[in-house]
Amino acid sequence: MIKLHDIAEGVKKGQLRALAKAITLVESRNIDHSVAATTLLDELLPASGNSIRLGISGVPGAGKSTIIEALGLHLTGLGHKVAVLAVDPTSQLSGGSILGDKTRMEALSRDPNAFIRPSPSGDTLGGVARKTRETMLVCEAAGYDVIIVETVGVGQSEITVASMVDFFMLLQLPGAGDELQGIKKGVMEIADAIFINKAEGDNRPKAELARQQYLNALHLLKPKSTNWQVPVRLCSALHKQGIAEAWQTVHDFTQAMKASGEFEQKRRLQATDWMWTLTMNDLKDLFMHDRNVAALLTQMQQAVAQGITTPGAASRRLIEVFKRGH
Repeated sequence: MIKLHDIAEGVKKGQLRALAKAITLVESRNIDHSVAATTLLDELLPASGNSIRLGISGVPGAGKSTIIEALGLHLTGLGHKVAVLAVDPTSQLSGGSILGDKTRMEALSRDPNAFIRPSPSGDTLGGVARKTRETMLVCEAAGYDVIIVETVGVGQSEITVASMVDFFMLLQLPGAGDELQGIKKGVMEIADAIFINKAEGDNRPKAELARQQYLNALHLLKPKSTNWQVPVRLCSALHKQGIAEAWQTVHDFTQAMKASGEFEQKRRLQATDWMWTLTMNDLKDLFMHDRNVAALLTQMQQAVAQGITTPGAASRRLIEVFKRGH
């Protein structure tokens, strides 16, 4: 028997064993565990929400692990408690980024004020995002006041992570123009700051040029907020250069957003968006697992594929069958 109240109390006291149990429950795919996980999250909710949620993304090889470790150690040195979470829907295929990061972030993983959690591997993007959001709440309730969410690759995972964090940092490499080709406009639009990593030694002039190109590109985009101008900064995670400035940028952004009221407004919007996402996912699960729908689904798919019926007619037929059974 899972004693949810005991786990919740343990989490709130910052006990790692209770934290691990809570996250395991939240990540479980067992349908019997979903009610328990919801109950646990409801109990932890009042103790959550007190962190800065920071999303970090970038092209492969941009040095995400190195900068996260350097930033994490800088933050624990300032007295913060840091949790690092991952959104990697392709981790089984690609080897992922953060699944190896406990070894790559050796110093941070040994820090008693840091917690590194890989995403459940091989899950769908929506599934991973769902678990990451809930894991974030559990970590906040355990006293972690900076949550870093790392995303892998460029595309939909960035958009998903941006929808659950307060500040989204895009990490790029110096490349004298090439980097602008490898970045989608949609990803540029969600960035709150762009950092060009590995800006040391011979790379410095290239990094300066890349910085100017990004600034020019940003001028063509509509600003996300009238209260914040997206900065483009240089850093070298390997040499711990620009790390303090990176955290100062996050701090300045947070202060500006809180002063304008945008911070709370964004959090409220994210919470209601999340509710609708979960509702739509649960409705889809309910629909797909319905016996009457399952019995008719293959027949309808074949009829649509062969041009016997239209997708709209097939959809209405399936929904009518579903409604009759409820």
